Formats: sequence, structure tokens, C-alpha cells
Amino acid sequence: MVKILLVEDDVIIQELVTYNLQREGYTVMIAEEGNAALQLLTKEKPELVLLDVMLPGLDGLEVCKKIRGNQETANLPIIMVSARDEVADRVIGLELGADDYVTKPFSPRELLARIKARLREEKRNSTPPPLSLTWGDLEIWPESYMVTVKGEHVTLTGKEFELLHIFMKRPNQVFSREYLLQKVWGYTISGDTRTVDVHISNLRSKLKSVSPIIESVRGVGYRLAVNYSKTKAF
Repeated sequence: MVKILLVEDDVIIQELVTYNLQREGYTVMIAEEGNAALQLLTKEKPELVLLDVMLPGLDGLEVCKKIRGNQETANLPIIMVSARDEVADRVIGLELGADDYVTKPFSPRELLARIKARLREEKRNSTPPPLSLTWGDLEIWPESYMVTVKGEHVTLTGKEFELLHIFMKRPNQVFSREYLLQKVWGYTISGDTRTVDVHISNLRSKLKSVSPIIESVRGVGYRLAVNYSKTKAF
């Protein structure tokens, strides 16, 4: 059975969610505060976490950061549940690593649909990744941090490679500076985003033979250039 960890201190919501998940055949584990959730993660190894934001002690945002910061749980699907419906709250949750965000009060049917969608995506993503990723004349090998352009080796720093890897995994997605800062440097969203700009500038310089490989999206962030010739497929 698929195990789901529910991190929620409201007994009524615990009962509602548990009832509906068990009807669908899921095994539900409950933690009422953040530290207990982290202990259960290590012990029970659930396939998905339903994480309330407002928790006693260690709140849901901190729990999310710790889950993403642990190599063993970094890719675990997380759906945040919160009574806070402000756009800023949702953005913070998603940029800290949540895969989805549901606001209270919620429909049990909608929550189930989101859970099933996340589990389907996780199953697809569990297939072995390719040894290399390509984008036109650019090719990278994530395991060895190697990069070639038209077959010629290009030397990147670790951070430059990690940035490039993020872009190449999702070539049509725009990434905010805050997201890149958190993913590559592990900083909170209050960090200095100029660090990202400097590294992107250096990356563009080193990959100038395939320029513009990374383009700016005004007021948003960066993405892999959509007009760059995709002569090879992922």
C-alpha cells in the first residue's frame, strides 16, 4: 500500500483526510508537529507528504526546507495545506520546494485528485534518468558534471553546472531568481539574488558559442532560450 504522511494538528481535518484516503486504499500516518513528522519520515518512508503550514513548534515551511535539504527525502512529493490563501504564501511554499498547495477549506475529492496526480508524476519520474541531456550542440552529463559544446569540453564551476542542469531538465520553464538561489545555494528567498545574475552572466560567457542559450524574462527570471535550435532530443 502507498503510505502517506499527514502532518496536521487539527483533529477534525485529521479525521476527514484519513477517512477519505483510507477509502482509496492508502495507509495514513499522522504527525501533529514538525519534529515528529521528520522522525516519521526517516522511520516509515512514506511516498507522499500532506503538510500543514501552521504547525506548533517547527512550522510547515521549515519542515519543507528540511525535507528538501535531506538527500534521502529531497524528491519526496509534498502537498502543502494551509488556511492562508494569499498569493505570496503560495509562492513561498512552492519556492521552498512544495509540489502543490491546497487551501482550506478544501474538497476531499480535489485533494484526492491532486494526491493521485503527484503520485503518477512521481512514478513517471522514478524511471532512470538519461546519462546525458542535450540541447542543440550543448550536452551535459549530470553524474560527472561534464559539459561539451559541439563535442568540445567546457569547464564550469559547480554552481554554474547546477544552474545549467536546472534549465536543461525543464527547457520551457521560467525560473525566478529566488527559486534558483534556493535550489542551487540553499538560501532563503531573502538572499541576495545578484548572486544568481553574476553566475548566469558567467555561464553565458562560457557558452557564448551557443548564445543565447539562457534568456532573461523581464520581471520574472531566466529560462533556456526557446528559439535555440533543438537538433537533439532529451
